[in-house]
Amino acid sequence: MSAPSPDSARSALEALRLEISKAVVGQDAAVTGLVVALLCRGHVLLEGVPGVAKTLLVRTLAATLELGTKRLQFTPDLMPSDVTGSLIYDARTAEFSFQPGPVFTNLLLADEINRTPPKTQASLLEAMEERQVSVDGTPRALPDPFLVAATQNPIEYEGTYPLPEAQLDRFLLKLNLPLPSREDEISVLTRHSEGFDPRNLDTAGVRAVAGPAELEAARGAVAQTSISPEVTGYVVDICRATRDSPSFMLGVSPRGATALLASARAWAWLTGRDYVTPDDVKSFALPTLRHRVQLRPEAEMEGVTADSVINSILAHVPVPR
Repeated sequence: MSAPSPDSARSALEALRLEISKAVVGQDAAVTGLVVALLCRGHVLLEGVPGVAKTLLVRTLAATLELGTKRLQFTPDLMPSDVTGSLIYDARTAEFSFQPGPVFTNLLLADEINRTPPKTQASLLEAMEERQVSVDGTPRALPDPFLVAATQNPIEYEGTYPLPEAQLDRFLLKLNLPLPSREDEISVLTRHSEGFDPRNLDTAGVRAVAGPAELEAARGAVAQTSISPEVTGYVVDICRATRDSPSFMLGVSPRGATALLASARAWAWLTGRDYVTPDDVKSFALPTLRHRVQLRPEAEMEGVTADSVINSILAHVPVPR
């Protein structure tokens, strides 16, 4: 069977976004962000209050892409081996065998990742960066594609362990899932009253519209999307401006600049172009950069947010013509 063409892969991913909307209402930006992360081989941090469909969104994405998914509830007593897997002694063979953990999947939903101690949070670092886990000194490759979609509650801090900057930097995007509008909330309730069960996606008519072959073809096409030196310089200027901002004590690293260029490239291809524009960069500046900066305490006390500072930087950095 021949590989899908770039155009058919793009059509399949566009259909994927429409298919997800059968189960998830009013979170179009988050859906787009997850697709872009898959194209970039990146990971996503989903932030929102309970009940805004974070878990449902990841489950639906896996169903529409025919990918394996596992959900791991992060708790204070979770151990690193509960994430990566461990060696189990087999009395019949008198040998140790490796029992894979839930990280061995295509889409890992790391639910409430900030509820587990740093040692367990760190067990995901190698998986996210190297696409492998090492147990007893032996590296074991993870499936491809592999994406970690981690969730956290933005308003509940008691009993949580904030993610360190080094781990936050491993997420390609941080997507905020807002409360739905009145119209969207009415739509959600109407669907439930008509029999929709979020635990059974078949009730919404969700079906697989793409697969690993389409995703691989899309990734190849994204890699061919051209980037002019002017746009590359624009990305660098934005990231350097975060380091010079008086509101930030920590600006965006070169890894963040690379992430912004990659996400803008994927978005450009998704929208039907084979080149990146400054508008593509602007479209993904907030989700790509907001978790890579750190506000000064005095700025936080004044009510300044990372998003507002980044928006101000976008308004002042010269746009290439």
